[in-house]
Amino acid sequence: MPTAHVNGVRLYYEVTGNGFPLVFVHEFAGDYRSWEPQVRFFSRRYRVVVYNCRGYPPSDVPATPESYSELILVEDLCQLLTFLGIRETHIVGLSMGGGVALNFALEHPDRCASLVIASAGSGSTNVDQFRRDGMALVERLEKGGIAAVEEHFVLSPARTTFREKDPRGWEESRRQFSDHSALGSALTFRKVQLERKTIFELEAGLRQLHTPTLLFIGDRDDACLEPAIFMRRCIPGAGLVVLPWSGHAVNLEEPDTFNRIVLDFLTASQDIGGTSKTKEQA
Repeated sequence: MPTAHVNGVRLYYEVTGNGFPLVFVHEFAGDYRSWEPQVRFFSRRYRVVVYNCRGYPPSDVPATPESYSELILVEDLCQLLTFLGIRETHIVGLSMGGGVALNFALEHPDRCASLVIASAGSGSTNVDQFRRDGMALVERLEKGGIAAVEEHFVLSPARTTFREKDPRGWEESRRQFSDHSALGSALTFRKVQLERKTIFELEAGLRQLHTPTLLFIGDRDDACLEPAIFMRRCIPGAGLVVLPWSGHAVNLEEPDTFNRIVLDFLTASQDIGGTSKTKEQA
């Protein structure tokens, strides 16, 4: 089992394919398996890296709250790239992973060839309600385990279209969610989701971000629509894709469309960002 000892924890990772690096960062309700449609597609052209964040077995699940924060996840990613010998990479993140990818780019712009941020920014609007609901969710996790919050995530309105379009894919996603650690999930939600800065609070950094950036959102993902539009207005040259009749997990709900649009963006970004190079990287 490939694991990297970084930032005080062991992170499980998988590397597939050859070429310029392309790293995927998963959402709260997902894990490295959530990117399988992307791994199969992009590993034909890129060196694709997927991994589980801390708190998600088989990565370590630290038991203390101070072991979790969005910036700690950013540092985990930074050290994982160093462990793998990756100096510069394309980064794709969804939801929680989108926040990690964005903050990584703000902290380490020289290490990002391009950035894809999908379905990110929940909790940036209606902040007080988000935090009240989030604390209630954490308490259910702590008392009843993963099963106590499964309905909140896999049956949420933002995933209804996924269930309607692809029942088998949705069921697979539900089963994978049920494998997660209740402790790791509770601590992640408490210390990452509930304590991270809103997208609006990142405005100054967004306006200085010159990494080629693609924003991706489903039009049924209400909690993330305003943050996506705000990022589009702030990040110089950013592009915004809005998929109609689509929800939160856009990479799974519409994998063909997602993959083709992202591929076109990655290809164009090599010229936009001045990062054209041979595909081999030490």
